[in-house]
Amino acid sequence: VQLQASGGGLVQAGGSLRLSCATSGLTFSRYSMAWFRQAPGKEREFVAAIRYNRSTFYGGTVKGRFTISRDNAKNTVYLQMNNLKPEDTAVYYCAGDDGVILSNIQNPNGYDYWGQGTQVTVSS
Repeated sequence: VQLQASGGGLVQAGGSLRLSCATSGLTFSRYSMAWFRQAPGKEREFVAAIRYNRSTFYGGTVKGRFTISRDNAKNTVYLQMNNLKPEDTAVYYCAGDDGVILSNIQNPNGYDYWGQGTQVTVSS
């Protein structure tokens, strides 16, 4: 199983980015997928998740600004990030699991597979 995150970069506050996480080696349509982020000196934080049935969940700090989606034909999950703020600066990781239960959807320990991370930097 491989997860490859991409799309990070440097953007000004108020700008947008779209992250992608391409997967291989798994039955993607059966997997719940998520994005987490980690800023220097901070714990890994839940950003968004989309279950196999396309139900979505968002962390409180990004709700209304970020949108998670999936394309099962391309085995890829996306994170559209709008109205970015300097506090969104972090390394963003995608994660996946075919057995994560609903109560664990925001817990990084619920996911067995992780991508390598992509840096997002938002300047003020």
